[in-house]
Amino acid sequence: MNIYLLQIANGVGIGMLYFLLAVGLSIVFGLLRFVNFSHGAFFLLGAYLCFQVTDLGLGFWWSLLIAPLVVGLFAWIVERFVLRHVYALPHHFHILFTVGMALVIQEAVISTWGPLGNNVAPPDLLQGVVMWGGFVYPKYRLFVIGLTAVMALLLWWVLEGTRLGSIVRAGSESTEMVSLLGLNINRIFSLVFALGAATAGLAGALAAPIRGADPFMGVEALGIAFVVVVIGGLGSFWGALIGGILVGIVQSVMSTVWSEGAHLMIYVAMAAVMLLRPNGLLGRAGAA
Repeated sequence: MNIYLLQIANGVGIGMLYFLLAVGLSIVFGLLRFVNFSHGAFFLLGAYLCFQVTDLGLGFWWSLLIAPLVVGLFAWIVERFVLRHVYALPHHFHILFTVGMALVIQEAVISTWGPLGNNVAPPDLLQGVVMWGGFVYPKYRLFVIGLTAVMALLLWWVLEGTRLGSIVRAGSESTEMVSLLGLNINRIFSLVFALGAATAGLAGALAAPIRGADPFMGVEALGIAFVVVVIGGLGSFWGALIGGILVGIVQSVMSTVWSEGAHLMIYVAMAAVMLLRPNGLLGRAGAA
């Protein structure tokens, strides 16, 4: 029983990382109706920036600040000067362009840091385990759960309790209405895109001590991000949270029950949700 409890706890920790990865993709789609196939590359950049910052001796804690800021700034520049000119094109151009951009980022990572993966050690404060009776859990994973929970609450407050959040929610219903109110919709697009990328960068930085940083982790991250948003519902914040935790628990528990099929089962879970609720658990009708 302790083994299954540990796997469920691990699943919650991984699922919260999946939430951070997927929520940006979901928010960007909700506002821009733009499916970003380069989103996994922002996760990849976050992991490598974490490695680079720690390798330079600045420490892991600085990487949690630097990685999302740098990834968010990079995404803002890309959206401002490149992607903005793609929005009006048909969707297959969106896919081709963002897939190409993801490949360019991946090759840039390989050219800079090499084709092999790199390990990132957790900070000394978070090494070791915490024990509750017979239950043992790594300190770092417990920290990840706590920090991602705080980030989830912060993002929820931004979207629900601030003027920017009101504009984003209104823009997801009608960008024309927001423009008629005299607001600069292009500036809002850039800010939201950068915020979505920054959350993916933070997820990558947090994931680096767990799984390391390797050049191909962005492809896997993109697939998982889409599974999460499809299960939760495109454009839904709470759907991304529930979907991320569900995917994390399924993957973690199945690694004990059927290790060879653990990754496969998250797609089975997605298919089951789509059969029962085609718009996702918390998706709106017609969201797609």
